[in-house]
Order: sequence, then C-alpha cells, then structure tokens
Amino acid sequence: MKEKLYTIPLNDAVNAGDECPFCFVERNLEQDMLDFVLGSCASYMEADMRENTDKEGFCRYHFKKLFEYGNTLGNGWILKTHYMKMRKDLDKAISEYKPEKTPAFNKILKKGNANSIADWVKSREESCYICNHNKEIYDRYMDTFFILYKNDEVFRKKIADSKGFCLTHFGDVCDNAMAKMGDKEREDFFAMLFPLMKSNMERMQEDINWLVEKFDYENADKDWKNSKDAIQRGMQKLKGGYPADKPYKPAK
Repeated sequence: MKEKLYTIPLNDAVNAGDECPFCFVERNLEQDMLDFVLGSCASYMEADMRENTDKEGFCRYHFKKLFEYGNTLGNGWILKTHYMKMRKDLDKAISEYKPEKTPAFNKILKKGNANSIADWVKSREESCYICNHNKEIYDRYMDTFFILYKNDEVFRKKIADSKGFCLTHFGDVCDNAMAKMGDKEREDFFAMLFPLMKSNMERMQEDINWLVEKFDYENADKDWKNSKDAIQRGMQKLKGGYPADKPYKPAK
C-alpha cells in the first residue's frame, strides 16, 4: 500500500521498534498539543482558543504538563480567563442548588441524595481540552491501523515481528477488531496477536528477572543483557506511557 500523509505517523511509530506503537503515537500527540497550547504559535493569545480551553479546562495530569512546559505568561492567560468561566459556573451551580431531605430508605442504606454541586464538579473533572483532542485523533489512528493491517502486507509483517502493545492499547486493539474486521479477518488477526503478546510479556518478564538477579553479588560482573531499562519498559508494558520521560519543554 502506497504511503499517504495520514499513514506516516503510524508507520513511524511501528518503525520505532517501541514496546507499543500506540504509546509512541500518544506521546507525539500530547507533545504537539502542548506546543499548540503554549508554544511559539501563541494560540493562548487568541480569544477563540481560550474560549475552548475555558469551556473544557484541563485534567490534573495535563495541568502538570502545562506547568512543566514552562510558559508562565501563557499559563497565566489560560488560568485568568478559565477562572472567570469557572467562577461564573460555580456561582450558577450554587444558586441553583436545592437541598432535599434524605428519604428514610436511603438513611437505612446510609446512602445520600444526588448532589447537583458534586455532579457539576465531577463533570469538570472529566473534561480536558488536551485529553478530548487526543482521544479524537487517537480514534482516527486506530482506524488507520486496521486499514493498513488489512491492505498492506509489509505493515502486517512489521506488526507480526514487533514487540506487540502495552496491555492498555492491546485492549483497545482487541475491542476495535470486533467492529473493524470480519469474522475470518479477526480470527486470523487474533491468531497472530495473542501469541505475539504472550511472547513479549515473557520477554519482559525475563528482562525484569535478570535485572533483579544482577543485584546478586555473584552476577555483578555479568552482562546486563537487555535489562538496564527493564523497569520503565516493564511499567509501560502494563499501563502504557513512558515513565522515564523527562518533562516536555519547548524546543530552543
């Protein structure tokens, strides 16, 4: 299959030889978004941009990423107008709150009533400008993965010879295969995928085992083999992401 613009990032991720190509894709997406929000393009100075970030906000994880990025003025502008929006919404939520008496049955179960203030806070916790954008683009890459897998023999071989996926993205791949593949396609795909995951989980186990063994004085002078970075790769394989990554900052 001839490479197209939309297939390049996924091919790059697979060619990187990483523990999981979708972790690679997600990291690039996140870094691109940090550059967009706070980088030299100065999108935080645009009113329509801040209108979106005011509305969607950021999760705790991405607030930390924005802080680590290091643009004090940009973060200040984002927080200034976001606080205006949040204070207005909080005032509205509080003014509309109507306390209700707890029914006797709920008291027996030690269960309180629904609370509109708590529901409003929860809705804010579940909203993040960067997460929402990344989820939308990630879904497109998942579509691209199955287009390539079904139509590109070279890509199929790269996946079969790869290190598989982290467990989180392995679950996503399995879930999407149910909707994006026919019965026979899916049967053949899983026949490749499941042994691939098992063998790479075993490989990871061996790397971690040897790292532990290296702390035995009898093995002090022996080769580390592939175990020096087994901790971060092992964590990635279970949950995704890059535990050893340093804070992402703008390029100088």
